Amino acid sequence: MRPLTLGIDFGTSNSAMAVRREGERAQMVPVEDSHHTLPTAMFFNTEESRTHVGRDAIAQYLAGTEGRLMRSLKSLLGSALLEEKTAVQGTLMSYQDIIALFLRTLARRAQAVVGEAPTRVVLGRPVHFVDGDPARDALAEGALQRAAEMAGFTDIAFQLEPIAAALDYEQRVDRETRVLVVDIGGGTSDFTVVLLGPERAHRADRSGDVLATAGVHLGGTDFDQRLSRSHVMPLLGLGHHGPSGREVPSRVFYDLSTWHLIQWLYSPKALAEAKGLRSDYRDVRLHDRLMRVLSERWGHRLAQSVEQAKIEVSSAGVPAVLALDWLERGLAAQITPDALAANLQAPLQEVVRCAVDCLAAADLGGRGVDAIYLTGGSSALKPLRDALAAAFPGVPQVEGDLFGGVAAGLAYTVRH
Repeated sequence: MRPLTLGIDFGTSNSAMAVRREGERAQMVPVEDSHHTLPTAMFFNTEESRTHVGRDAIAQYLAGTEGRLMRSLKSLLGSALLEEKTAVQGTLMSYQDIIALFLRTLARRAQAVVGEAPTRVVLGRPVHFVDGDPARDALAEGALQRAAEMAGFTDIAFQLEPIAAALDYEQRVDRETRVLVVDIGGGTSDFTVVLLGPERAHRADRSGDVLATAGVHLGGTDFDQRLSRSHVMPLLGLGHHGPSGREVPSRVFYDLSTWHLIQWLYSPKALAEAKGLRSDYRDVRLHDRLMRVLSERWGHRLAQSVEQAKIEVSSAGVPAVLALDWLERGLAAQITPDALAANLQAPLQEVVRCAVDCLAAADLGGRGVDAIYLTGGSSALKPLRDALAAAFPGVPQVEGDLFGGVAAGLAYTVRH
């Protein structure tokens, strides 16, 4: 039987898988019921000592089941927190172990679909796990390699995520094409300028077709954080001044608006520190809201509300009401399209600057590219597409499979 390659796009916000036998087309693997993607989320149910992943994990958390929700695990790669141990269902586990458990769950679901245990895997990785620090970047890839080995994979390779997206796009072009691939994920924004075409697709060595790569550690979760700090955290005390005229310390609000740091706020020490902020508040109702979010462990619920409002505003082009009546009766925030654009202006400028630098590094002699290929969930944001249109006037933007394109491209990666 021809070799089977499994491509895993282990994303900050969402993950996906695709399989391909040599000489055949890649097929997406249903990973949660009929869905081809699942949120990169795990919920450790302490009531039943069960582990839930994806949409099921988030549903358990929102239903109020006793346990712990963990999201944005990929953001821990390359950080000192990776080897920290945390209490999970009565035992201590490192975050390295938790990532391995997530990958093992993906492996089992792939086996259930294809009928055999996949051992040959290509994992996607951003251009930079960590900006400007090659040593930590190498540690991050090594940690993901160890997690894959712990999950049971024996033949492991890596491919840059924007190159994987390009390999997926190549399946639908009928002539040689110069493409700028824009992959905006939950935690990173990655770019590649690559030559694609039917004749090139059959080459074993594609290194000469990749003209430039670039990346920056900014993505959808960073956009969510900015919106949360501007529209939601003030309702809990961010920017509030107390009786002495001093502003409430902002660290707790930064952590509460950052997906992978939320869980740390539920420790006894963090709760005590937050409780001690009460004297810094003139309006103690704001502090009551903060403590209720923390004591009820509603941080991820808050973050998810912001994320959904962002998507709503961008897709519909009208204001979205972020209802927080589950926190306090009648409490709400509103995000308008103008506010969304204003909040995202600074990070999007950095993202687009990285894309411009990538194209400059490709040194196309002024010819430019034939198309911009968009993938990654956050590439759907209208402010991003507007910013790209301003930076690359006249270049058509082609939308790929925003959540599955990288996984499919990984399966097309030729192994040496």
